[in-house]
Amino acid sequence: MAQGCLKCLKYTMCFANFLCFICGVAVLGLGIYMTVFFRMAALTPTLASFNVANMLLVSGIVITCVSFLGFLGALKENRCLLLTFFLLLFLLMLVELTVACLLLMYENEIGAMVENDLKEGLRTAKTGFANSTDVKKEWDLVQTQFDCCGVMNVTDWGDEVPKSCCLDPCDSLKPQYREKGCFVTLKIFFEDNFLTTGISVIVFCMFEVLGMCFAMTLFCHISRSGLGYKL
Repeated sequence: MAQGCLKCLKYTMCFANFLCFICGVAVLGLGIYMTVFFRMAALTPTLASFNVANMLLVSGIVITCVSFLGFLGALKENRCLLLTFFLLLFLLMLVELTVACLLLMYENEIGAMVENDLKEGLRTAKTGFANSTDVKKEWDLVQTQFDCCGVMNVTDWGDEVPKSCCLDPCDSLKPQYREKGCFVTLKIFFEDNFLTTGISVIVFCMFEVLGMCFAMTLFCHISRSGLGYKL
């Protein structure tokens, strides 16, 4: 009975990690595709390093490597691979929880950094640099989607107010502009979705804990059965 349960646990772990590996390869491929064929503009200078393509690449690499270790370790019943898989999941969970705690503890400081970063991105959009047109398109998209204008209000644009700030045609005598600034609007948006984000992180951590339990159970079984570092 015990052997049957362990075999079921082994193949369940193999199947789950194989699915994660396929998803990781798909995410990695999408990240490579976006890096090669799409020129990504950033709303702010900080987002230039954390654009969608880069995030997909990093996520794809991490998911692919970790799931491959879990799949191979369970299939081969290799203690070294299972232990490495366990430690990597544990480190990922620690990083996620640490980031969540830092976001809660330094909410005001992070808000000030985001505000300054948005102002820097808006200044870039107003300049005549080579990438200013692409950055301005990003601002137009955000202002249209979130019904906002500028960082705090329309005065941030000065005399060059984009059409995305106008509620009616900008060529009218007294055009009406969107009242709210994008900083306040984005802050409200993230606060409204804070619960959903928190639940997603908790569910993800639960899956990681479950994976660690599976890996450690197989690890202990292999140690007790005397299989050693089976290849």
